[in-house]
Amino acid sequence: MPQQTIRNQLANKLAAKQERSLLRSLLARTHTDAPTVSAGQLNNATGAPAYRNFSSNDYLGLSQHAEVIAAFQSGIQRWGVGAGASPLVTGYTEAHAALAEALAAWFGVERVILFSSGFSANAGVLHTLRAAGAVPVIDKLCHASIYDGVRGYLGTAERANKAKQGSSEFLRFLHNDYTDLQRQVDNLAFASEDEQEHALIVSEGLFSMDGDGADVAALVAAKKRANGLLMLDDAHGIGVMGQHYRGVFDAPGSKAIDVVTGTFGKAFGMGGAFIATDHLIADSLVNDCRHLIYSTAFPPAQAEALLAALKVIQRGDLQAILQQRVQQFRQLAAEQGLRISAAAANAPIQPIAIGVNELALRFSKALAEQGLQAIAIRPPTVPNGTARIRFTLSALHSEQVISELFAAIADILAVDKELADACTVR
Repeated sequence: MPQQTIRNQLANKLAAKQERSLLRSLLARTHTDAPTVSAGQLNNATGAPAYRNFSSNDYLGLSQHAEVIAAFQSGIQRWGVGAGASPLVTGYTEAHAALAEALAAWFGVERVILFSSGFSANAGVLHTLRAAGAVPVIDKLCHASIYDGVRGYLGTAERANKAKQGSSEFLRFLHNDYTDLQRQVDNLAFASEDEQEHALIVSEGLFSMDGDGADVAALVAAKKRANGLLMLDDAHGIGVMGQHYRGVFDAPGSKAIDVVTGTFGKAFGMGGAFIATDHLIADSLVNDCRHLIYSTAFPPAQAEALLAALKVIQRGDLQAILQQRVQQFRQLAAEQGLRISAAAANAPIQPIAIGVNELALRFSKALAEQGLQAIAIRPPTVPNGTARIRFTLSALHSEQVISELFAAIADILAVDKELADACTVR
């Protein structure tokens, strides 16, 4: 294809996105408005009064926590700022091993394998399990990294061959619909008697766009009936949800989950990711997962900071503050009649449904003009017609700032009837 034709194709795609209010751009944040804090400071005050970012996944404020920052600085003094190689060369250090062992003990699993990102963890484990004959049966609202993990495994010729054999690349079930899940599992085609394909049921502990959770017991039951495997992405639940803040690991029947993936980019306040599993799957990842084998390990100093963050998470005091902010948000939203989700009752993810892309962008811009950061979420991140502002709460938010947020929302909706009609219950 001539170069100009390729450029025309790219330009046309961007123009089409612009026309549908779907064009995205990178906006550089010039500073953080969150001061460095300790747990004691948050407990004795009302949060960090200046923190007005309602689109960060830093649920516990650990990116700004004094103990975590000190551990990172100490780690830099010991290790420098980079790992220098992939984990299987020389990038895996005592700091990484200590973090992996502490996480495995906390989760109650045999092994934890560390990854450079949540995206690569999801894609990598799915590639590895697909190669062993697993057919993913995926909740329709699972994260993009899960879809890329299953779609990217097979080449075009292999896909065509599997389709000719009546075999499935992957299946989907309606969101949190376990009757539909069972139907999909029951209808799963087998390639032949000699080469059977078995279900790998895939869902999430806490869904990132709606703040609702999966029924772990129902997923475990489906897995057992299918004689397959169960994988859960709990990136948003680990550290903030569950009786002991272990996310899906606190759910009844969690011992039957085969793979849990998670990220350190949410409650832990940093970056990188993990896969919690058993020895067999862990060893398979170490030997066969290209996303692990050919990626530079995250810095060992970061591993030391993550271990410090884990200790803060295990104390539980920041989660209590976060939950107070969640309930304050929901109460004020209900008083204004805003469209919030009943399924997100205790989650730090609180979307306000709007529907129309242009209106979601308008709402976000109006909030930004009052110094409040709340990003509009639009397709393809969410289904068509479900654009929203996804507010994410943090222990860094003060009661005062959340009150100011809803005062701003009231002012915005008072002068924008079209927007008010879209995001309030009538």
